[in-house]
Amino acid sequence: MDTLAEAVLAGASPAELLREKVPDQYRAVHLRAEDAGMFGDRLDKDVRESLRVGLVPMPPLAPDEALIAVLASSINYNTIWSAMFEPVSTFSLLRRLGRQGGHAARHDLPTHVIGSDAAGVVVRVGSGVRRWRVGDHVVVNPAYVDDQEPGTHADGMLGAGQRAWGYETNFGGLAHYAVVRASQLLSKPTHLSWEEAASTTLCAGTAYRMLVSDHGARIKQGDIALIWGATGGLGAFAVQLVRNGGGIAVGVVGSADKARLIEDFGCDLVINRNDLGIGEDQPGAGQIELGKRLGAVIRAELGEDPHVAFDYVGRATFGTSVFVVRRGGMVVTCGSSTGYQHEYDNRYLWMNLKRIVGSHIANLQEQAECNRLVQLGRIVPVLSEAYPLDSVGEAARLVQTNGHVGKIGMLCMAPAPGLGVTDPELRATIGEGRLTHWRRAASEHLGDARQAAYAPS
Repeated sequence: MDTLAEAVLAGASPAELLREKVPDQYRAVHLRAEDAGMFGDRLDKDVRESLRVGLVPMPPLAPDEALIAVLASSINYNTIWSAMFEPVSTFSLLRRLGRQGGHAARHDLPTHVIGSDAAGVVVRVGSGVRRWRVGDHVVVNPAYVDDQEPGTHADGMLGAGQRAWGYETNFGGLAHYAVVRASQLLSKPTHLSWEEAASTTLCAGTAYRMLVSDHGARIKQGDIALIWGATGGLGAFAVQLVRNGGGIAVGVVGSADKARLIEDFGCDLVINRNDLGIGEDQPGAGQIELGKRLGAVIRAELGEDPHVAFDYVGRATFGTSVFVVRRGGMVVTCGSSTGYQHEYDNRYLWMNLKRIVGSHIANLQEQAECNRLVQLGRIVPVLSEAYPLDSVGEAARLVQTNGHVGKIGMLCMAPAPGLGVTDPELRATIGEGRLTHWRRAASEHLGDARQAAYAPS
């Protein structure tokens, strides 16, 4: 019996949490090294077949780490990459980390606990942790950095030792417990439930760095931002950040239902890519023709070309992004869900002085600024559903097949949705309707029966 988990769920004091024994094993979503070749040359690498839920050994803590009782997590696209063992098996990443020796050797195991989002309660801290205490309610920044590396002090994302927690490291967030460095922790927004809070860190922080930070586009009032996949987790946060900064959000989506959803959310101009013939794979010269059609629509509505293209889709859209942004414009990319090999016509880049900026997660300062916006209610969750941990395969399959909108949450130690709110007055001030917009809108626009089980009580 996990008495520590029982104490967490009962709201025990820090002293009571410290009296309970840390279990030797814990329940977690994990991959097995022996499964790494299971899909072979299959086109459909169904992640339901590789994702496992079961007991794994509890690792010891390093001096700069904390053990978190994870109440909730969420599905990100790196969950899908992990479970497909593409573009590389994550076990190769764990072996590389393990070769550093010392505490890093713990990560090289035949099981990989995945997940790059988490919200929960600190239940243990290492001897070197100063700013966090047992009992603190926290969210986790997925940027796992080495604070003894010089580059980290210029920008945490530039250090050679930077890794994506729960993807390039073990002991991630899709579990009852997670091991994190103290430098990953931020205070949980007080008005959010566990699953709402767990759905904001990776995607909102990534979008913040791409659009707002000095390391990204530095959008300003009046800037037009083209946002591919505007109803996905990244895209929906991007729409909010652009509009918060006085910019003009142009969202591209894949269906009429998704178009209505993001219009209701306040996106300034919404374009259904199917109306323009933009498919899943349009490499080469075809992207120029698509760019001409897309640019014509944007100019007809707004009178100008975009300043920025927010692109995490990759192969299917990248050439169009490079073409369609204005002279001196910028394409910011953080991923390639449709493929890593991009094609674009370089003439439109160099002759028009455009820029391509690569972006990855967010450093702790950027994540803290983004988390502040969440605490203020300036950014709201885009959580559309939450599943129990045992249903991780079905939840991940929705993301793999693009059958979702917003973020898919996972209830880990939390027995039910809606728990964890410690400032109900602030929640009421921000507005229940705003905070739960995506749950209601997804049900209304997508006609999804799954939403009924998640309706607020």
